[in-house]
Amino acid sequence: MSQAMRPKIQMLDDSTIREVIEEAQRILFEIGFYLENREALEILLDAGARLDEAGGRVYLSPEMVDQAVRNAPSTVQLYDTAGQPAVQLGGDNVCFDPGSAALNILDPDTNEIRPARTADFVAFSKVVEQLEHIKAQSTAVICSDVPQSMADHYRLYLALRYCSKPVVTGTFVKRSFSIMKEMLVAVRGSAERLRQKPLAVFDACPSPPLKWSDLTCQSLIDAARSGIPSEFVSMPLTGATAPITLLGAIVQHAAETLAGLVISQCVQAGAPVIWGGSPSAFDMRRGTTPMGSIDTMMIDLGYAEVGKHLGLPTHAYLGMSDAKLLDAQSGLESGMGTLLAGIKGINMISGAGMLNFESTQSIQKLIIDNEICGMTYRFLDGIARRDRPIAADLLETLVAEKQLLDHPHTLKWFRSEHYLPSPVIDRSNSEDWQNQGRQSIGKRAAQRADALIASYPGSALEPGVQKELGRIIRRDIKDGFLLPDTVQ
Repeated sequence: MSQAMRPKIQMLDDSTIREVIEEAQRILFEIGFYLENREALEILLDAGARLDEAGGRVYLSPEMVDQAVRNAPSTVQLYDTAGQPAVQLGGDNVCFDPGSAALNILDPDTNEIRPARTADFVAFSKVVEQLEHIKAQSTAVICSDVPQSMADHYRLYLALRYCSKPVVTGTFVKRSFSIMKEMLVAVRGSAERLRQKPLAVFDACPSPPLKWSDLTCQSLIDAARSGIPSEFVSMPLTGATAPITLLGAIVQHAAETLAGLVISQCVQAGAPVIWGGSPSAFDMRRGTTPMGSIDTMMIDLGYAEVGKHLGLPTHAYLGMSDAKLLDAQSGLESGMGTLLAGIKGINMISGAGMLNFESTQSIQKLIIDNEICGMTYRFLDGIARRDRPIAADLLETLVAEKQLLDHPHTLKWFRSEHYLPSPVIDRSNSEDWQNQGRQSIGKRAAQRADALIASYPGSALEPGVQKELGRIIRRDIKDGFLLPDTVQ
């Protein structure tokens, strides 16, 4: 059997990619970037960076950038809570995870968008645990029923307790990193084991244009020293905080991300990093940031090619929709983004379940997106040659027997050749569909979500680890606040 050819897509030619990188380096050398974090500034100055005292800008030489690229690893291996290999980011490997940090949830009962609560995240995590095509989890929603001061480490607490998959997360305040690392160490057993077998990825978002804030710099520093992968999430908005041209936005993305790369590698050479982002082709008519825009998708694919050229693991927010309901727009945008990201071989593809400009999560959409991810994996497997000759012998059999339904060749290959979706995808005839209640895909997804929540096998963590996580989160509770009953 010959190996199938993997489908490919290319947005930028090699000479354009090199030009993007060269121009990004020139921007960092001649224009510089703003840096708010004092510790990061001292680290860069010690490494040879220049500082404009009057303007507060930092300048990096091309040599510093090149050295940082050489030092950064080309792959990042993530492990589950049991310490087993789960996801390898690098090359053209593809992994899907839910979009992070949504403020709202699409209520599965009322179909209304409302603030997310603990019970929503718990149910969401139980579903993620059992979805076969979602290889990693995320701190997907911000729970409105806990104090904002503990929102980031509280959602990591829930993620670790209810799902065993590697988690994409991040900090809202500087003090949270140490608390979140303590939780990760509690799961892994020691800081050294966590370094050897990373369980989490921390997003670090520069502020466009050309600025790294105090908070995000501190996250880069703390993650590099701990051996925890940092995922750069540059967010240029075309015509608003970045050039209106797609290629101009890609150049700005490269400059901002290379600055973050230099910071992390100056802290610790070889620190694991991921070349990611969440740009948007800003909609001038509405003042919105459409993540389902084809222009946004093109920027994502373009900057991913730059990251691949540099030999770094890649990430993108794709597979999301700007729709507010599970409607045709939701399927259109999510399907296009997911498939394009998969064909490009972006390593960590975030966005499953997301609606409404990255602000809303939906368990039903997550279930549907799991099917899109499964179809994408099948597409990436390509068309394989199973036989020689390809079909002539079987067609001779068909002439004699009139059908191939129970032929050994059919029984051998039909599961490998065809993607077989769950009942969420309707393949019944119209009569059966009507007899089954004329259900929409949203209704079928809600039913599967209910079934998965009911069949949740329980936390994979040892009771002692669960107890330690509870101790850490309760230690941070102040002013008489009580944890929601869901996690008591």
